[in-house]
Amino acid sequence: MPTTTINGRDVTVDDEGFMTVYDEWDEETGKSLAAAIGIDMTDEHWKVVRFLREDFKAQGATPTIRRVSTAGGVDTKQLFTLFPKKPAKKMAYIAGLPKPAGCV
Repeated sequence: MPTTTINGRDVTVDDEGFMTVYDEWDEETGKSLAAAIGIDMTDEHWKVVRFLREDFKAQGATPTIRRVSTAGGVDTKQLFTLFPKKPAKKMAYIAGLPKPAGCV
């Protein structure tokens, strides 16, 4: 797998730039990833990102938008406001998780 440098640390990524090693991520890395795609992180963004990471650890798969909406308590419209255009991919990218299944 390829690696890239984020905040002066080498991290393992896939061919699309999604992190592949769960424990290489921290919130500073998340801030850098968000800034790279034009997202200014707020408390609402962090609520979603923290849910994604906890759910991934428990379920073993990156949560879908539907799961974030139902289990995470953030409605779909709000997800599109927080992470415009492709929320599932952007949320997973910032959270340091693999791209969700079904994302193109």
